[in-house]
Amino acid sequence: MTDASLGPSFYETVGGRATFERLVAEFYRGVADDPVLRPMYPEEDLGPAAERLTMFLEQYWGGPGTYSEQRGHPRLRLRHQPFKVNPDARDRWLAHMRRALDSLELPPLAEETLWDYLQRAAFAMVNTFED
Repeated sequence: MTDASLGPSFYETVGGRATFERLVAEFYRGVADDPVLRPMYPEEDLGPAAERLTMFLEQYWGGPGTYSEQRGHPRLRLRHQPFKVNPDARDRWLAHMRRALDSLELPPLAEETLWDYLQRAAFAMVNTFED
């Protein structure tokens, strides 16, 4: 949604849903073969997880509110609590996301803005320091 007084949202600026779909698809290509992260996704197919992440990122960055309409409040820490998210898992998540983000070739400010958020989110999800 665009508010003429504010200009386009970040979501619109980076290309909308198509950009977030590309980011998430590339991210999950890495996760699919990751021995630490893949077991955290109980569904046989990563498609549902990819759709949830796409909807979440869209909503966070000013796109449609489909995530909340379908799933309620994001509650990220609570939703990740059942999984052992230690620094190794965080770093693996960030490595896959970094590769995915690099594949988008966004303008530098947009890339830095998105990367800053992704790093903060990943660090916030750590819920244990055990192996």
